[in-house]
Amino acid sequence: MGMWDELKKRAKILKCEVMTLSFALGHPRTPWHAKALALVVTAYAFSPIDFIPDFIPIIGLLDDLILLPLGIWAACALIPPEVLEECREKARGAEQEKKPVNLVAAAVIILIWIMAALLVYHLITLERRHADGRS
Repeated sequence: MGMWDELKKRAKILKCEVMTLSFALGHPRTPWHAKALALVVTAYAFSPIDFIPDFIPIIGLLDDLILLPLGIWAACALIPPEVLEECREKARGAEQEKKPVNLVAAAVIILIWIMAALLVYHLITLERRHADGRS
């Protein structure tokens, strides 16, 4: 098996684990703290926004190669084993059927963008007021 095949295999495993976490979000026996972390991890996985942009050589891929697997591992460690296995089975089945649409992750990403835009707007207006001598 070549290096490219190995990378594709690992990417498929990561994708399945992210899908597992998305199913765990809706499971009633998943603890709230595990749901919170799973939400952050799935939102980050589905987000086109990275902490470190991918165009930065080598370092840009580190978040995908390190942060995402660490987040998946941490979230999975917080989920009861029987719930995790049930969600993995669902993920394997869904992987063969159709691609899931994660509306929660999309909503979180949109909310983050809106909050960032409002923060920038607020900081700009504060700076202008300060420069004009108003408070």
